[in-house]
This record gives sequence, structure tokens and C-alpha cells, in this order.
Amino acid sequence: MTTPDAIPDAPARLRDWLARGAQGDMDWMAQTQDRRADPRVLWSEVRSIIVLGVNYGPQGDALATLGNPSAGNISVYARHRDYHDVIKGKLKMLASWLIAQAGEGDVKVFVDTAPVMEKPLAQAAGLGWQGRHTNLVSREFGSWLFLASIFTTLDLAPDAPEIDHCGSCSACLDACPTQAFPAPYQLDARRCISYLTIEHKGHIAQEFRAPMGNRIYGCDDCLAACPWNKFAQEAREIKLIARADLEAPELADLVQLDDDAFRAFFSGGPVKRIGHARFLRNVLIAIGNAGDASLLPLVVERLTHESPLVRAMAVWAASRLCDHDSFKALARGHVSRETDLDVRAEWARGCGDMAP
Repeated sequence: MTTPDAIPDAPARLRDWLARGAQGDMDWMAQTQDRRADPRVLWSEVRSIIVLGVNYGPQGDALATLGNPSAGNISVYARHRDYHDVIKGKLKMLASWLIAQAGEGDVKVFVDTAPVMEKPLAQAAGLGWQGRHTNLVSREFGSWLFLASIFTTLDLAPDAPEIDHCGSCSACLDACPTQAFPAPYQLDARRCISYLTIEHKGHIAQEFRAPMGNRIYGCDDCLAACPWNKFAQEAREIKLIARADLEAPELADLVQLDDDAFRAFFSGGPVKRIGHARFLRNVLIAIGNAGDASLLPLVVERLTHESPLVRAMAVWAASRLCDHDSFKALARGHVSRETDLDVRAEWARGCGDMAP
């Protein structure tokens, strides 16, 4: 438990973060800056904030799928039911109980549904600390916690804040495939694979494609690298245990999903939120990185997809899977009909430089 004024440097923290990373697809962060910096702007009557962590620790090695280039790696948090739906109901039950026990007061509950600075509030409430990778770290659960909060008009005694236990460890920073940490405790979201595969709506820059490997939705490398995970526990909530078919789905199957099949396969989970085109964009990058020429016919089928996001990455994947002459033959059959400048640029790069 903490209070609305427990993070007095929140405005400075947020301005600093926005200056580093919140551009383009992240403009909504800047638009809600005032409410994030002070919970009382979000709700003027709030007197206390109860911050809760829900463990979603994986079974086994979170990064095991990275060693299987024919499969897509989905972030641990997205291998099961959407945590918003799972936690929101429990949060409402707890909030109702709280008011019933107090006999008065009002509450509002939030699970990533409002501009709340959950991590600084969680540290102020004693749940953990913001590690060098900017995510919350718990001495009991490591890096695997969903955060939620209950705002209330009740005056409750605050808990002692947690202190930083990272020391000089740089395991999380060193693990990042795209070097998204310009310094400890700083994240450049524009280089983060989680941002690129989930939030970013456009084409993914060429410099990030190879480092993405087979990560098709999110990235857990910095979380999994944290030494505090030696105390992590497997999730106990049945709805937060990974679906077997999402632990290592075959890229060959994923790239063949049409929009309806995509929505059905990921129904009830967070992956569906990025939409079919962005999902295929990510899968095609993973296929290009797989280096398996047997996947080329499936890639060629996507060269005529309605979305330029998909066509562009199909071109890139094809350039990685076939020899120069075969790629030029593909180009001759498609470039004349291509109207999108970005897709045409991918064809031009592929024809001019076939280096991996």
C-alpha cells in the first residue's frame, strides 16, 4: 500500500522517459503525461493506492524456444489468457471486500486500463524495485509479475518502500538483442523488440530484423536474465499457465493463418490485439531468420498480400531464403505490379545485396 504522493519525482521521471522513447506509436504516453505523473489528476479523491502483483512465472526455461528456429517465440505473458481479463475480476472482488470491511469509502481498479505509473507505485508500496532493465523485480518472484492497483478514498497506513537490490549487475542489459538500454535504468523503446513486435505499427527497420530471431510477439530476454529469478515461482493461477500450442508454434503453420483463423487461434489472448497484418510481418521476419528454404513457397504466397507490411517482409524473407538469381526472377514477376514505395525498396535492396 502507498499514497498518491509517494513518488514526488514522477513528473521528472516521466519527462525523461518520454524524451528517450515515446515517439510515433507511443504518443499516447505524452498525451496522458499529467495523469501519469500525479494519481490525483486521474482521480482527485484518491487517498491511498493498493498495488498488487500477480505471479505469471513460466514453467521451465522462458527462452527455450529461441533455440528452435522453425518455431515462433511468444513472450511468456502472452502464452495464456489475457491477463487483463484474469486479474480484473479478482481485483473487483478484493475492492468490494475492502469497502465492505471499512463500511465506507469508494474505489477504482486498474489493470493497464488507465494512465497509472504502476512500477514506481509498486516500488513505493514495497512489492519490488525497478531494476536496471526498468521492469519491476521482486525478491520473491523475480521478474515475473503483472501489476494492478486499487485506488481508494480510504486513508490506509502505507507500507515501507523497497530499495534497489541490483547492485552492479548488468545481466539484463547485456542480454538485450538490440542494445535497447543506453544506460542502466533507461530503455530506448524504439529499439526494444517488445515494442517493435507489439506497439510499432509500421515497417521494422532492417537493423532490428536479424536480432529479432524468431521472436514474433514480445521479448523476455532481459527479464529471464535477471539473477533474482532463482527465487521465481511458477504461476499457480490456472488461466496464467501457458497453452501448449503457444509454447513453440510452428512458423509454417502461423504464416498460413488467414485473418479469421488468426483471430480464432489467439482468441482470449493478447496476441490478437496487434492484428493479422502486424502478426504476419513478425512471422515473416522469423522465417527469414530461420534460413529454411522449404518455407519459401509459403513466403511467396504472401508476396501478393493486401497489406504492404506483409508484402515488404515477404520480400525480405524471400531474399534470405533463395539464391540471387531466383530472387531476381521473383522480382521480375512482382515489381511491375507493386505500387507501395516501401515494398519496392525491399525488392531493390534484395536485388542489389543478397548478403545475410
